[in-house]
Amino acid sequence: MQNNYLQDTKFKGKGALGPFLKRIFGYSFRYRGASLGFIGATVLVGLSDAIWPIIWMYFLDLVIVPLVNEYQTLKQQGLPVQLDYSRLWEYFAYFLGNGVVQVIGVFIFIWFGGKIQENVLFDLRDEMFRKLQKLSYSFYDKSAMGWLLSRLTSDADRVAELISWGFLDCVWGITMIFITTIIMFFYSWKLALIVFLSLPLLFLMSIKIRALILKYSRASRKINSEITANFSEHINGVEVNKITAQENRVSEDFKQLSKQMQRTTFKSTFYTAMYLPIVIFIGAVTAILVINAGGRMAISLPPGISVGLLAAFFGVATRIFEPIMDITRFYAMAQNSISAGERIFGLIDEKVEIQDAENARAVEHIKGHVTFNLVDFEYVKGKPVLQNFNLTIEAGQSVALVGATGDGKTTISNLVGRFYEPTNGNILIDGMDYKNITLQSLRNHMGIVLQTPHLFKGTVKENIKYGNQQATDDEVVNALNMVGATQFVNRLEEEVGESGDNLSLGEKQLVSFARAILANPSILIMDEATSSVDTLTEMTIQQGVEQLISGRTSIIIAHRLSTIKNCDRILVIQKGNIIEDGSHQELMKQRGHYFNLYTKQIRKKTEDKELVKEREVTSI
Repeated sequence: MQNNYLQDTKFKGKGALGPFLKRIFGYSFRYRGASLGFIGATVLVGLSDAIWPIIWMYFLDLVIVPLVNEYQTLKQQGLPVQLDYSRLWEYFAYFLGNGVVQVIGVFIFIWFGGKIQENVLFDLRDEMFRKLQKLSYSFYDKSAMGWLLSRLTSDADRVAELISWGFLDCVWGITMIFITTIIMFFYSWKLALIVFLSLPLLFLMSIKIRALILKYSRASRKINSEITANFSEHINGVEVNKITAQENRVSEDFKQLSKQMQRTTFKSTFYTAMYLPIVIFIGAVTAILVINAGGRMAISLPPGISVGLLAAFFGVATRIFEPIMDITRFYAMAQNSISAGERIFGLIDEKVEIQDAENARAVEHIKGHVTFNLVDFEYVKGKPVLQNFNLTIEAGQSVALVGATGDGKTTISNLVGRFYEPTNGNILIDGMDYKNITLQSLRNHMGIVLQTPHLFKGTVKENIKYGNQQATDDEVVNALNMVGATQFVNRLEEEVGESGDNLSLGEKQLVSFARAILANPSILIMDEATSSVDTLTEMTIQQGVEQLISGRTSIIIAHRLSTIKNCDRILVIQKGNIIEDGSHQELMKQRGHYFNLYTKQIRKKTEDKELVKEREVTSI
């Protein structure tokens, strides 16, 4: 089998972020209405935030300052103080109206943002799962289950969050800076220049510090994975550590990993803690410069700016770092999501090696005549498993494959099922190259029973009908009777549990036999179907096996040779070649490799029985 790992889609180099964002936002803009509504609402909230200082400026200049001046004048003249507060209510309405706009905008972007996030999550997971169903066995040879699970969960969540709430921060920040900059330069280009010149420094510091945080966070996560693996490995192997007196060495290794984790986590935490104070400090310095310059302008004769404008610029200077933080937060999220995107798109872009040819056609009936014609096959390039392999199996013939592990037995059965395809040569089904038969119609005529049966969560009946949903209850009962699994006839509604955990291994195997025979396959493949069960259960299953293979092309892989004695042909496979071919009686007469294997197993079985009898006598 292949040991190389699946290659992820790469977004590398300085220009990596653009292609990544372009592709991931393509999912968002599948929902154009929601995306435009989301962006529009976010811009509206950003615009509303940006005009708060302007409303405040006019409130001070046109309401508060005139009222204060009028009050002072009336007091100095000794006249009764009667002020007109109507404009206070006017600006109260402005503040309230702007607040209402913000509330509506926030509600809209939360609505659309959540909708986009869930829709994109659905699309990503749906595409990945569909691809997983189509990918061939060769893909799973090089992909760990944890790798696949993380793509559908944490990686998809991270990317979906980026294009919803992360994008929200970015749009809001850009809107705030753009609108605020226009407003500032409109009212006072001198004070605007002070604030504007602080922006590059704020951006530079934010990006630099966030890059350091990201760097050490990634290192910390990597080491954390190593710590978890190390912990699990040495706790599970604690007996070996004790037997070999390695407790101190492995403890020291774990200590060194923990120290690395300590250092990287501290650096990540340090830069995280320093980020906000540095940004606030730069903002504070900007505010001081604005107060100094603006104050001089406000008290000069004639005044260069109004008090309200000074207050507005001070508010902008103290809050300008917020949109910058949001933009750089999005940038950091995007950088951190690139690796998740690589893994997701690596799966979505994975080439389906085995798929229908353009001229493939569905077949309604298969007799089951199988021919290997000069077939070469290799899992790893340069390491052939089969070379110039020829084999003909007549329709309805039962053929057993015998040989050592790794000699090619399972490879032959997998090639018949077209879970892999020949590197060279071809395989014919009823005289037709099976690449010209659609996969679905080919496998509709095949039944496969594996060494370790897999049941899905649900009832016994649901698992038996898994490959034939239209089957009636009578047909299900008939299938159970045919394979000798009559104990399930009255247990059809029993829950098997997750992965069939409520059943014994032998019971699961019987259910898998019934599932295979219910599909009424023309070609049956059994790969070590009885090797994982005890002898008593095997005797029960063997009755089912005989029913299964009757009248159909059958390919059986077995180490227990007693289970294949009644097969029409027995092929002894050695290093990808057929070295013996015949019935049980014919091969026993040859006194060759099969004869030696069979007699050795019989001898061992006899010795085991005698040993059990001796123990029973001794115990008495």
